[in-house]
Amino acid sequence: MAGGIPVVLVPGLNCSARVYAPQLPALWQFGPVQVADHRRGDSMAAIARAIHDHAPPRFALAGFSMGGYNALEILRQARERVLKLALVDTAAAADRPEQTEKRLRVMALTREGKAAEREEALWPLLVHESRLNDEAVRSVVKAMHQETGTEAYLNQQNAIMHRADSRPLLAELRMKTLIVVGDSDQITPPAAAKEMNELVPDSKLDIIPNCGHMSTLERPDRVTKLLVEWLAE
Repeated sequence: MAGGIPVVLVPGLNCSARVYAPQLPALWQFGPVQVADHRRGDSMAAIARAIHDHAPPRFALAGFSMGGYNALEILRQARERVLKLALVDTAAAADRPEQTEKRLRVMALTREGKAAEREEALWPLLVHESRLNDEAVRSVVKAMHQETGTEAYLNQQNAIMHRADSRPLLAELRMKTLIVVGDSDQITPPAAAKEMNELVPDSKLDIIPNCGHMSTLERPDRVTKLLVEWLAE
């Protein structure tokens, strides 16, 4: 594409542009980079529509965690505009009943003004055990929660709970697709990534060692290298 390939990056649940901060300088070399604002709307369809309404006519699309759910919904709505796809620490299946039940509990805590309690319980699930005392990563996570805000967080959880099962869509994809997951991801484990890899024709799967869910922050060099290769091919 003349002038480079535009890239749209979609953050995860309760995340802001900071989640991609380590990758931005390298990705910018390929063309304009846009970090989507996924705080608008309370359904996956509405959030996805807001993202691609503000996106370039055609673009490479990467989604981290909830951003992957958004990316798959964008494909459902506007597949012809997506040139390449990267799914990072995410899944294609719909929410399971036990996951929805957990979401309802943390949403209740949030409405009760107990966000700090919610975040304390979540932290060990977000990162590899070797990162539990990594205050640099933890401070970024806290900052992103503040930047997202309570209303957007609750809307995002609602959208995630009611998202469609995107697995039937995957076999239809024909764009260059990269799938990345931390080997110790407890939120969207490697099994979910392997399932997507098996369903998307000719997709590439990379499982990052010694890494939890927050791969873009935990193993930034590895994720950057993978995304650069994905854009360069």
